[in-house]
Amino acid sequence: MNSRRVVITGLGWVTSLGCDVNEVWGKLVNGTSGISPITRFDTSQYTTKFGGEVCDWQGGPHLDRRDIKRLDRFAQFALSAAIDAVNDGGIEFSKEDPWRCGSVIGSGVGGIEEFAEGHQKLLERGPGRVSPFMVPKLMCNAGSGNVSIYYGLKGPNAAITTACASAGHAIGDAAEAIRHDVADVMLTGGSEAALTPLGLACFVALKALSKRNDEPTAASRPFDTDRDGFILSEGAGIILLEEYEHAVKRGAKIYAELLGYAQSADGSHITAPDEAGTGAAFAMKSAMKDSGVNQTDVDYINAHGTSTPLGDLAETRALKHLFGDQAYKIPTSSTKSMTGHLLGASGGIEAIIAVKAIESTTAPPTINLENASDECDLDYVANTARQVDINVAMSNSFGFGGHNVCLVIGKV
Repeated sequence: MNSRRVVITGLGWVTSLGCDVNEVWGKLVNGTSGISPITRFDTSQYTTKFGGEVCDWQGGPHLDRRDIKRLDRFAQFALSAAIDAVNDGGIEFSKEDPWRCGSVIGSGVGGIEEFAEGHQKLLERGPGRVSPFMVPKLMCNAGSGNVSIYYGLKGPNAAITTACASAGHAIGDAAEAIRHDVADVMLTGGSEAALTPLGLACFVALKALSKRNDEPTAASRPFDTDRDGFILSEGAGIILLEEYEHAVKRGAKIYAELLGYAQSADGSHITAPDEAGTGAAFAMKSAMKDSGVNQTDVDYINAHGTSTPLGDLAETRALKHLFGDQAYKIPTSSTKSMTGHLLGASGGIEAIIAVKAIESTTAPPTINLENASDECDLDYVANTARQVDINVAMSNSFGFGGHNVCLVIGKV
């Protein structure tokens, strides 16, 4: 472990359940689903017609018309969530050294909506009608770049694109900047807005999505025998990280400590996980080593748990491979059963959930888990939240390309 400690002092998110952290957390604890029929575009020709949509989004409380015009939806989410995290953390960047403050924000696909609309203009109206905003709106670093610009942050600034592991990687890299004395303050997490006509069509073609159109709120059912694919969602999750002494000196509220981080690769398939879960297990084992904790220290696991037949089984096998009999004793839930799958933003949302689980001593539920499938026989906190004294929580994120990321978060 490095000597510089990294703590979490601010939280912000945009989700299909809302944007207020405490309000949404209450909904998650109560098992409320944020999945509903898509309203932003016509889904009549799609086999999947629902998702985790951020409804009635007009830039939220922080963004004006100018921001909406120049930012793709995913970057709007990122900036709005970052502003909430900064406000929650009570930090004033005007009083900070800008060269010691930065932003690392992940996204799996970036501005896919802007890309599709710009391409349509090219085909229908010619190259002269393509917007000059197109490139700065569609690029995956638009989230991190605009957050940096908004606050005048001149330290580390990057975008991580590792599919559904993007936010987890981003948080880990941001923490490393603090641990290695490159920065004192970092805004980090992930943002995604792939719930578009093109985005939905791509995942439908991949046969990755649930088709439970008659009952959307029951469609995301991780570890259940009737799971039939994930639910495409949108939103952002951003956290404020600080070096421990820096946070103490300014009197910040410290939610939790980011104890460690690790990553690995399956090295086996571009979309399917390693069936044995060895890559995921290695990432978790390495994260625990980095954190200085052992198997019996882990009190709660927020699983990647996407509600896919292969993914849920592979993660369960990974947990058994790593923890052995202890795996059956650790409350492990998939909150994607309520939020759906936010792709590159998932790790940001779920890091916040892990923090709130520690703060409230509550393991949120895996809803819609009625009949666990073969081999999926761990304690998934089925359907009802549970009071648990959580000192150490683990958050997993796995992505297409064989990316595996694990964050370990602890009580301070």
